[in-house]
Formats: sequence, C-alpha cells, structure tokens
Amino acid sequence: MGYVDVAGAGFVLPDGRELFADVSFRVGEGAKVALVGPNGAGKTTLLRMVAGDLPMQTGAVARSGGLGVMRQFIGMIGDDRTLADLALSLVEPPLRAAGERLNAAAAALGDSEKSQIGYANALAYWGEAGGYDAEVLFDTVAVAILGKPWDDVKQRPVRTLSGGQQKRFALDLLLRGNDEVLLLDEPDNFLDVPGKRWLETRLRESPKSVLYVSHDRELLAQTADRVVAVEGGGAWTHPGGFASWHDARANRHERLLESRRRWDEEHEKLRELVFTLKQKATYNDGMASRYQAAQTRLRKFEEAGPPPLPPKEQSLRMNLRGGRTGKRAVICTGLELENLTFPFDLEVWYGDRVAVLGANGTGKSHFLRLLAAGGSAPEPDNKPVDGAPLAHVAHDGTARLGARVRPGHFSQTHDRPELLERTLVEILWRGDDHRSGLDRAGAMKALNRYELAAQGDQRFGTLSGGQQARFLVLLLELSGATVLLLDEPTDNLDLASAEALEEGLRAFEGTVIAVTHDRWFTRSFDRFVLFRSDGEVVETPEPVWDVR
Repeated sequence: MGYVDVAGAGFVLPDGRELFADVSFRVGEGAKVALVGPNGAGKTTLLRMVAGDLPMQTGAVARSGGLGVMRQFIGMIGDDRTLADLALSLVEPPLRAAGERLNAAAAALGDSEKSQIGYANALAYWGEAGGYDAEVLFDTVAVAILGKPWDDVKQRPVRTLSGGQQKRFALDLLLRGNDEVLLLDEPDNFLDVPGKRWLETRLRESPKSVLYVSHDRELLAQTADRVVAVEGGGAWTHPGGFASWHDARANRHERLLESRRRWDEEHEKLRELVFTLKQKATYNDGMASRYQAAQTRLRKFEEAGPPPLPPKEQSLRMNLRGGRTGKRAVICTGLELENLTFPFDLEVWYGDRVAVLGANGTGKSHFLRLLAAGGSAPEPDNKPVDGAPLAHVAHDGTARLGARVRPGHFSQTHDRPELLERTLVEILWRGDDHRSGLDRAGAMKALNRYELAAQGDQRFGTLSGGQQARFLVLLLELSGATVLLLDEPTDNLDLASAEALEEGLRAFEGTVIAVTHDRWFTRSFDRFVLFRSDGEVVETPEPVWDVR
C-alpha cells in the first residue's frame, strides 16, 4: 500500500507573492483525502508538487508506492494526442518509456535490417516492461467506457471524445492500474451524474490511497475520509468527512479569533506595563531592573508574533445585466444534430432558466455551440458577443434566435487560446479589447468584484481553473449578452463562486440556457430539457439524471 507525507511545503509565485507556507498533511494507506479551498489558493499547485511536476521550494514530500496522476484538463483544443498517447501518459514511468521506445521504432521501421532489429528489440523491451498486460488493461477500459475494442479506438484523437468520456477513460485506467497512490485534480469535472455516482462507488471500493481536488459537495460527502483545507496562505486538516467539515471550519475560525483577541489583550497589557515602569524608572533607580525585564518580555512576546487570523471570507459580486429581447429567445424547428439526436422542436422564452441535462456524448454541448454561433437562421442583430471562434455544427432543421438576442457562450473547457498569453488587465483595457471599454482603474475595479484583482497582471493561461472560470463569467458580464449559454459553468468554481454565480443569474435580465451535471446548481432552474441516450430530446417537469 502507498502513502504520501507532505511536511512544511511552501510555494512563492514568480511575482514574489507567497501562495502558501508550512503546509503539512498525510495521506495514509488506503485513505481518501480531499483538498478543498478557494479557487487560486494553491490546491493544484500542491498536487503538482506532490506529483513532482513542480520542485519543492521549501519543505519535503515523502511517498511510497507507484504514483498515478490525472491533471485538471485533458483533451483540450489543440491537444493532438491519440487515445494511445493518453493511455501511455497514465501508466508507470518504466512502461511509459517502453511504449515511447516502441512508437519511435515503429515510426522508423522500414526495409533496412537495422530498423527491423530496432523494432524487434523495442517489442521485446515492451513485453518485459509489462506492455502486453497493459494492452489487456487498455482493451478492458476501452470496452467498458467506449464500447469498442482497443485496436478500434487507440488511434482516435482524444479531443474527439466528450469531456466525460475522456475523464471516465483516464479514471478507469488509473483505478484499475498498478499504481498504489492516485492524485486526481477535479476528477468529477465533465462527468454526468451517473458518471459521478460511478466515480463515488469506485473511490469507496478502491484500496488505493487517493489525494484529490473537487468542488462537488455530494461527491466529497460520499468519498472523503478526511479533508485538507487550503486557505489563507496555509492548510489545516479536518480528521472527519466533508459532512462535518463546515461546522469544524466555523469552530476553528471562532477559536482563531478568540486566540487573537487574547493575544491582543496581553500585548496591550505588556505595553502598558512597559510604559508605566519606564515612567517610574525615571525617578526611582530601583525600578530600572523591572523596566528592563518588562522590555525583554514584550520583545520576546512580539517576536513570537500573534496567532493567525481566520482566512478572509470570499465576497464575489457578479453583476450580470442582460437586456430585453423578443418574447421568444430561441426557436428550434425540426432540429437534428447529425449522428446525435432525432429532430426536435423547442421554444425558449425571454427570462426562462433552462437546464440542459443528459448523459455525456448526447449532443448537449453541440447544441449550445450552434446557438452560440448565432443559430442556423439568426436574426440580423444576433451577432455572438463573446467566446472563442466556433466550428460549424453539423445539423438539419433550424435553430433561430429571437429579436435582439445576443448570445454569450461559456465553454466547458475554457478553450480561449487568444487569451492565454495576455494579462487580465490587458484583456479588459480599452483599446486592447473593444468589448469592455475599461481603463486600467475600471478593469481593476471589475476584477476586484470577482476577487481577481491580485491576478490583474497575471497571464490568463497561468490562472487556476476556477480563476479562469470566474474571469470568463466577467467577460460575459461585460459583453452585453442577452442570452447566456453556459456549458458546465460550476465545474471549476469553488463553493463561494458557485453561489455568487447563482445569485448573479437570478438578477440577470435575460435568458439562461445551461448544460450542467451539478445537482445543486440545477435546483435554481425552472425548465429541464433532456437529451436522451436514444437520440430523443424531450422536456421533463423535474431533473432526470439516470438516463438509460
């Protein structure tokens, strides 16, 4: 069995800011430990340090057993890896090296005797490293997740799979694999609700030691043995599960406040004592020694420093405004997404809150992308206002946007390559981005409402997944969109950010259509459109999760 010990870990950002310091915790043998905390607090950085992707600036990590790692984003746009490449990236290093050697030898194979001998040697090395057993594992997972044998899918580009299929494939491979310790960064993102329940069951049943980051409260409650909270520049461990973590956090904050109050009172008493003895020592030489002793006591007290204050609570204000449109915001007539759905009709009215539900791979994201591109028969004033350039969505029938509807799109994968190398202020600043019309002061004010002011001069590509999500919502706020098309907007948001988004959507004067597998977030919607696995698209009176 494997374990992980983190002792005194610290990390300083390139701009000199301290992200966290003196972080210590243990993932015992077979334990399931959740890392929770605000977006940008350092959870992913901590995972990368444990994985060895980032050097330990201070502190140390000790671990036992093979280490399997799943990063936050896989299969992003621009990622040209095949499924075989992804599978190799998830196996143990010796096997990965053997696979890379075999691929290189296969690519160089020709008529020469030297290339043929090289290929034969690479095959032998692959077998000795356990490659043929790995191929059996790859085939088992491919059939379980994709319904096809490994030989049929191994050359398929990862980006052609849905986000949920990518995650299920990677998770199943890791959970069935030989590594005894797993590091999982937001493993539930992109999973539909049956997929999340599958993950909950597999984590509970697995004998592996697992350290993972998640913002899904139900998954946390079902799987976490203990919780490590990364917040306020440090971390603390709650030995119980997530169900009791909130109360434990509130009690801890009360204790910290009480300790600080007592420290402040003692500090003031010592200062008053020093001042009093100083006055007395001016006319009484016998008081000099007592005055010096009081000074020493005060100095040592101040050098020891005060106990920490509780971390500042998050305060996000999302001012999503919208605007009045025609009564009918979206009209779909005989709309059929190629190879995904049968023809369906749908009308969405101004002010509706529509949750688009269904299993992964049923066409929900394709539907949003079609609307985000202006629909198949848009009105003249339906220009998209935000989002990355969208590829054509193959379909029959029509999806028409109503009068004065301006769609704003939030992508599930944050695929905004044009933003990656630009700072947040540069993106918002007047003259650099026509959408916002903000000067630097206005940009910083807007970022402050989203608790992103400290990241104003940071490049978008270096933000955490949750910080990127908050910034993309800010762009929607500034865009003038009257219909919000949100593809899994809460996936990377911490609890406070998700609550702020829900509050912002309640105040939004427009129409909201959201693809979501977030069981809590879905309760804020009033209409539910189900993309069924058999290709039918129907409206249901209540959320439907288990789609068979």
